[in-house]
Amino acid sequence: MPIKVLIVDDHAVVRSGIRMLLESDAQLEIVGEGQNGEDAIRLAKDLQPDIIVMDVTMPGIDGVEATRRIKAQPTPPAILALTIHEGADYFFHMLQAGASGYVPKRAAPDELLRAIHVVAEGNVYLEPALAKDLVADYLTRVRDGNEQGSYDGLTEREREILTGIAEDETNQGIANRLSISVNTVERHRENIMRKLNLHTRTELVKYAIRKGLVSLDDTR
Repeated sequence: MPIKVLIVDDHAVVRSGIRMLLESDAQLEIVGEGQNGEDAIRLAKDLQPDIIVMDVTMPGIDGVEATRRIKAQPTPPAILALTIHEGADYFFHMLQAGASGYVPKRAAPDELLRAIHVVAEGNVYLEPALAKDLVADYLTRVRDGNEQGSYDGLTEREREILTGIAEDETNQGIANRLSISVNTVERHRENIMRKLNLHTRTELVKYAIRKGLVSLDDTR
């Protein structure tokens, strides 16, 4: 079964570019396009997509509010934000509204395709820069003695890759340093984030609250 995708962005050129990219993946089926939050809410109900690729900043109802309303529907799709805004606060507010991750518009095409597949599997997609911040915060808590149990559950190779992520090494850089393939690095990275519970909305929102990126009032 193909993954049904709805594209929502207020710029026709952007929608066209996303469509061309997604059409290159035989596992994806584009079921429609919208240009604002109102379209997203209506089309989510009418077309029943599996995933909505959603812009954050749009006239009228923006991506955050549209996400919140769509996730209140009986059988909501997963939502992946594609945005020019790269700050962690935008990500966490989208996450709190019910999104499953975001990809900056400057990202490589393969990153968007990978994000769609990650979200389709029920996981939260972490943009690499945000993953680095999460891992650095986690390692600080390990040093403070607050996460020793979960750290002990990682293999030696996973710890090496975890350190590389925290130091902002690219997957290629980590692969070269450890003499392994990039695909192996990516598999280890997915395993690490899962073991650390950093692929769940609950843990990510807790992180956001701890960092002051969203308030307790926002998460009610």
